[in-house]
Amino acid sequence: MSVGLRSLRRRWMYPVLTFSVALTAFLPSAVGSVAAADDSPGNTTKPTIVLVHGAFADSSGWSTEIADLQRLGYPVVAAANPLRGVTGDADYIRSVLQSIKGPVVLVGHSYGGAVITNAARGAGNVKALVYVGAFVPDKGESIETVLDPQKYPGSLLGPDTTLVRPAPNPSAQGGQDADIYIKPHDFRGVFAADVSATDASVMAATQRPLSYTAETEPSGEPAWKTIPSWDLVTLNDKAIPPAGQRFMAKRAHAHVEYVKSSHAVMVSHPRAVLRIVLDAVRQTG
Repeated sequence: MSVGLRSLRRRWMYPVLTFSVALTAFLPSAVGSVAAADDSPGNTTKPTIVLVHGAFADSSGWSTEIADLQRLGYPVVAAANPLRGVTGDADYIRSVLQSIKGPVVLVGHSYGGAVITNAARGAGNVKALVYVGAFVPDKGESIETVLDPQKYPGSLLGPDTTLVRPAPNPSAQGGQDADIYIKPHDFRGVFAADVSATDASVMAATQRPLSYTAETEPSGEPAWKTIPSWDLVTLNDKAIPPAGQRFMAKRAHAHVEYVKSSHAVMVSHPRAVLRIVLDAVRQTG
């Protein structure tokens, strides 16, 4: 490893996490109770639900939510987040939004929260932002700087639980970057403590890395200043401290809900994710 990359590894404090494999259990009672309120006579056009994953994941992390939303008749797009840099990733997600006719509810997990904060800026069809265990940065903040670890302690992320590999990245200055991974033996403890050991092991093996550029690039003007937002705070989160999540949600004037979940909320508590998404649908429909 070069001296420059060793320096990046020492400086790194707060990568964003999510995951790639989801459970498939369907929860009909919870889905039915939430859906009943949404199927009102005045609701004739269901919005498209666009799901944006974070680092160390792909769109299959939303598998249970996708299946449940589709059963309820919602069009769903689980967008592939490049994880290369906030600006470029947001531009890509914005291109997905522009291809959709009709209203959109935009959902982001972890680093995906920073991406939707920028992607929805100027996107007139986005009616609501939903953050789940996510970063909600303001202008000029990166996911590295948005939460002071002294003020918001509790994250298990850091040099001891991650590894860094050199990688090319067109979004990085000079085209050379570093990719950040969670060490496989730390993966479950960091953000999937309420997922089975078997599933957490698979998630660790299939994780996609977050680039150092994505970790440190400042966010632009946030869409949450003009678009209503919802925030599901994960109270047992060891990746993004819950107190930090509450701070960001309050600053964004979000409608806040809580769940006793690890960072892997999409897998361990898909019912809670579904509930807050449908709440955003009802209140902005």
